[in-house]
This record gives sequence, structure tokens and C-alpha cells, in this order.
Amino acid sequence: MILSALISPLFYSAVIINLAAVLAMAAPSSAHNTHRADIPVNYGMVLFPGFQALDVFGPLDILNTLSFTYPIHLSLIASTLDPVTTRTTRSSPGSNFSESVVPTHTFANPPKDLEVLFVPGGLGTRAPEPALLDVIAYIKETYPSLRYIVSVCTGATLLARAGILDGKRATTNKKAWGEVTPLGPNVKWVPVARWVEDGNIWTSSGVSAGIDATFAWVSAVYGEAVAADAANGLEYERHTDPSWDPFAAIWGVPGSSSSS
Repeated sequence: MILSALISPLFYSAVIINLAAVLAMAAPSSAHNTHRADIPVNYGMVLFPGFQALDVFGPLDILNTLSFTYPIHLSLIASTLDPVTTRTTRSSPGSNFSESVVPTHTFANPPKDLEVLFVPGGLGTRAPEPALLDVIAYIKETYPSLRYIVSVCTGATLLARAGILDGKRATTNKKAWGEVTPLGPNVKWVPVARWVEDGNIWTSSGVSAGIDATFAWVSAVYGEAVAADAANGLEYERHTDPSWDPFAAIWGVPGSSSSS
């Protein structure tokens, strides 16, 4: 009886230890990386009137998925704290269709310790320059302290006007190519690209390309397994080749196969 009383606690302790080891091996690998010191925590999204909805919500939904496993803080930054609309002056006079987002911070009172900044495009990037001066100034002032900046679509023109694309390779929306690339005369524009990475700057082609670019960025920063898991969870079929770009030819971008 005495021997049995001594053995039983040791036996059950061994069982518990072995069970814990099995559970640890079965846990998703991403769980072990939840508190890695080298991954970003503080994210920001720039907003301005006339932003393209998918430019914002595509990347944000990927980050939403990441936040299930990783600690992420999001700031939405605009000129004021008033709701920012997708509506532009180019909307049909008979149309009352738009979405609005409520910012959390202003350019004058921005979030601290921001690590990653996303910059969307949209018709609002072609607004008269005075309406965009605070956006451009914020990007120029904030970029040096960022770990990464990611633009979607014509958001690249805001980076260009802030001067941070000078001498850098970048791409942008192919339908708007002829209209917007002159705004960055010192940029090495890449005519055929789904997205372009140059150092810590990532730029994407038009609208939906921002989703592929964001997944590529997640793969580079968090690992391909994390990016693939997020894409599968969202049931999204990725384009993983940055040079995949049929739209350059469709829109006759100079340097593409259909340009003269």
C-alpha cells in the first residue's frame, strides 16, 4: 500500500507531462510566434475622401485574420475625426452609393510608435493638391520612422509626391497609368507588375492587387505558412508571382506587350 501510494503520483505526473508535450506538438506553429519580438504590432491606414473601398478593406481583412493569432493595434488616420467617405465628385449625379469610415487619429495628432503604414488609392488621389497636402506631408514626415510602408493602386502617387519613391522601383494602377505616373517623375515606374518591393516600400497595381501584395508582404514578414493559412481561411486564391500582370497589356501601358 505504501509503495502504491508513492508510485501513483509519479505515474500520473509523467502522464500529464507527456500529454502536455503531445498538445504542444499538435498546436499550430503560428501560436509559437504570437509574441515574437521581430514582428510589427502597430499598424496604420491612411484615409482621405474618395478612397477606393477595396484598397482599404482588402488589406484590413487580412490583418483582421492575423489579429486572431498575433497582437495587432490598428489606427485609422485622416485629416479630421469626421467619417471619411468613398464618394467623389465623379459619382453619377443620380447615385447615392458610398461607404464611410470613422478615423481614430488625425494627421495633426497621429498614433505613436507606428511601424507599418498602408496607403490606399482611389479617385481621391486625383483631388486638387491643396486637399491632399496634409496626407502627403504626413507620409513624408512619418516614413523615416516606419519599418514598412505599403501602398495600393494610385496610393503610390501619394508616396511619390512625398518624395519617398525618388530613385525607387514602384508600380501603380494600370488603367490610370498615363494620368498618375507623371506625378512621380523621379520614380522608376515598373509597367508590368502585380506588386513591387523595393527595400521597405511595397507598392501594388490596381485595387484587387493590393490583396496579393499584402499577402506577399505577410509571407515576407510572418512567413509563407502564415500567409497561406490566412488566404485559405479567407478562401482567397492568391497570385504569388509579382510579375503576373495582364492588365498592363489590356490598358496599353507603355512597356507592356500591347504598347506601340
